[in-house]
Amino acid sequence: MNALQTLSGSTAPAGTQILFADNALAPSGWKENVRVVITPDGKIAEVSEGATPEGTRVGTLLPAPVNLHSHAFQRAMAGMSERRGSESRDTFWTWRQIMFRFLDVLTPDDIEAIAAFVQMEMLEAGYAAVAEFHYVHHQPGGTPYDNIAELSERIVTASSTTGIGLTLLPVLYSQGGCDGRSLGDGQIRFGNDFDRFQKLHQAAARAVAALPEDARIGVAPHSLRAVTRQDLARCVELAGTAPLHMHLAEQVKEVEEIEAAYGKRPVNWLLDAHEVTDNWCLIHCTQMTAQETSGLAATGAVAGLCPITESSLGDGIFDGVNYLAAKGKFGIGSDSNIRISLSEELRTFEYSQRLRDKCRASVATPEKSTGRVLYETALAGGAQAAGRASGALAPGRYADLLALDGTALDLDRTRGDETLDIWVFAGDDRMVADVWSAGRHVVTGGRHRQAEAIRDRYRTTMRALRQKL
Repeated sequence: MNALQTLSGSTAPAGTQILFADNALAPSGWKENVRVVITPDGKIAEVSEGATPEGTRVGTLLPAPVNLHSHAFQRAMAGMSERRGSESRDTFWTWRQIMFRFLDVLTPDDIEAIAAFVQMEMLEAGYAAVAEFHYVHHQPGGTPYDNIAELSERIVTASSTTGIGLTLLPVLYSQGGCDGRSLGDGQIRFGNDFDRFQKLHQAAARAVAALPEDARIGVAPHSLRAVTRQDLARCVELAGTAPLHMHLAEQVKEVEEIEAAYGKRPVNWLLDAHEVTDNWCLIHCTQMTAQETSGLAATGAVAGLCPITESSLGDGIFDGVNYLAAKGKFGIGSDSNIRISLSEELRTFEYSQRLRDKCRASVATPEKSTGRVLYETALAGGAQAAGRASGALAPGRYADLLALDGTALDLDRTRGDETLDIWVFAGDDRMVADVWSAGRHVVTGGRHRQAEAIRDRYRTTMRALRQKL
């Protein structure tokens, strides 16, 4: 047996798990007959190839990525925004008005039930962790709850129920636009000045601290439209080296508003005004020039891409080909959560490049297939954006892992990159058999361990919500 890597001084105390994979994707490439040792604290202690079968046996074992951008409550809106209103053309901005009306009826219990359901779907799709961009903080009408972090705690409780790894990103949202106008009726549940936001963030951090040690807290100034320049600087200081996420350059109208108010396009302004480093994650960035694309890539920050939502909302197409050519980092998120599918997010990203450029295999290299490049890039970018020591089958990393179903017809006798390409381009979530989040074996046989209870609660919640709408 050849030990690929071993964590120095590792032992095998009670609670240690052993996995055996016929095939596994290690940092140095594909390996066969791989033994993985997971310690009780959820970390990988050893990875060896050429092993004898023992423990839990799987077909193909992969590191499982982080879903780096989610608004959990929007999952319950699926299918509710596909009719045209009174406007002559439906856009992101008309969709946003529907979203504002919808969230006005949500209670804390609703938000917890929806969050648990969407986290379960993420795990069953192959994500091991989520960075929750959480901006609904107050009661309808804007009055804070007696516990200022009530709704943050509901996200934490959902994470405790599902076992998903959580990076909670409380969002600062303080103005309705670059001109400093007040928040509208639909935005009032989001609103805080910076002093109140700090108190909310501190309370949310205390809630996160009660989760297992892999949980993290970060900071999320919503966008250049929704925070002042001064408050953005305060958020950067508050975050320190923790994850800092922000929407950036998603819509043409948004770019025009920023350019009119700041004198520069949003990406250029941000890169000139702040030292954007590797703890930053800029979400969407679908409206960038070639110069902005290369400039963002050079920072080492992560571009947070949500291809299904960006398609749904008509955001535009991220310039993935040139961004990757400039050594840029990206990760994948599900944003509005109307469709939770890891394989489909990657497929949608690649197909958008092909449609725009009239090509095939747009990001493949001579050494790695399209699916391999997409998957490994999303692994590294998601882990970095979430501040999570995961993203690779290597000692010292959290055991965020997924196993593909070796009995799936299309995966029969496949090896190497072909397995990833079949899953991404011809498969779906049904190929995901098992998922571990920091060693927590939360999905077996393609089903979450608490699936029935979580689904029943969500069904009850949705029946009540539909009566209100």
